[in-house]
Amino acid sequence: MPPQRHRADLEAQIAADARALTAESEQIGRSFASQHDLGANDFRALLHIMVAESAGTPLTAGDLRKLLGTSGAAITYLVERMIASGHLRRDIDPADRRKVILRHDEHGLTVGRKFFAPLAQLNSRALADLPDADLEAAHRVLTALVGAMQEFSGG
Repeated sequence: MPPQRHRADLEAQIAADARALTAESEQIGRSFASQHDLGANDFRALLHIMVAESAGTPLTAGDLRKLLGTSGAAITYLVERMIASGHLRRDIDPADRRKVILRHDEHGLTVGRKFFAPLAQLNSRALADLPDADLEAAHRVLTALVGAMQEFSGG
């Protein structure tokens, strides 16, 4: 097989794997949301907040509004509802005390850990036999794909 064809096949397989991973992830998210009486936007909001916190760039309500593509009133209602249910809390941004950032509240973290802990164990088991070099390569691939998706979506 010519090198270009092999490369194209590998890229197509990775794209298919990314779509499959996304589909499975969305199904798991729907299950979590259903079990905890969360709407689709509620779960998406929690996911965006978790991703942003992990990246060290916590979100404001305005940031979340842009990510979810909703109105200011809708995001205010969503945030208030998620605070009342114990999933979110507001904190003052330590870098800029004029800003208010959104964080997971203890209840939200507790139910998230309880639900997702078995998945984390399955992930660890699935990766256990892979050498660190493979995991490092996979991380580079996933990082590149996320970057491409962010560029595509204008993020």
